Amino acid sequence: MKNYWLLTMLLSVQPVIAGELPRPDHIVIVIEENKSFTQIIGNREAPYINALAQRGMLFTQSYGVTHPSQPNYLALFTGSTRGIASDVCPLELGGDNLAAALQAKGSSFASYAESMPEAGYEGCIYGAYMRKHNPPANWKELKHLNQPYSALPQHFENLATVSLVIPDQRNDMHDGSIAQGDDWLKQHIEPYLQWALAHNSLLILTWDEDDGTANNHIVTIMIGPMVRRGSSAQRINHYNVLRTLSEMYGLPSLNESAHVQPIVGVWQ
Repeated sequence: MKNYWLLTMLLSVQPVIAGELPRPDHIVIVIEENKSFTQIIGNREAPYINALAQRGMLFTQSYGVTHPSQPNYLALFTGSTRGIASDVCPLELGGDNLAAALQAKGSSFASYAESMPEAGYEGCIYGAYMRKHNPPANWKELKHLNQPYSALPQHFENLATVSLVIPDQRNDMHDGSIAQGDDWLKQHIEPYLQWALAHNSLLILTWDEDDGTANNHIVTIMIGPMVRRGSSAQRINHYNVLRTLSEMYGLPSLNESAHVQPIVGVWQ
């Protein structure tokens, strides 16, 4: 039944065509943990995520760049794993990153990490909060942009140009169940999505890596008024996503993202 549901959904989506990159007023990127594409798509324990896949663009060939978690977050944020091959903490990093690139162009960035106790927190673990999942925490000069999830603006027009939303390990499918993570997204992200669809803004839902069983094949979904509905089989990874953000806002291409293409064929 699960495989039939997946096949039906993929065959029913509309074809896509190439187009120029839009410039959303706001982008929210939500990062989930350690699940493969086939663990999520077609899984009845993830009804909200599967509904999102039908409301926007599902990338059927999206991949993490490595294992374990931390270097994938760094890849998305800075275009490089920085030579990090573990979840070691703390890190003290410098150099190019998405936040600094946005600020240099007069745009803005913020990270909102669930269960982090206070803005600029430098600890590695606090309850279900894990710094290894929060890349801006590794740049001291970005301390003011490193916010707890409770600081996420309730008036979404006050969001930064690009925001990371990082559920804690109970709600990102790392320690909690797929159903628990799916429900968290429905409760916490759907209000933003409803607003985004009417306000030229974009939601990106992705995973850091798979569970080690599927060649790092993960789910990535984009939804917004500038995104076509359907599925795309173009092969992408965290570097392609970062390159796309850079092109949208006229930023320099960071590190390894300079050697990949932005995402095309999915825009209205």
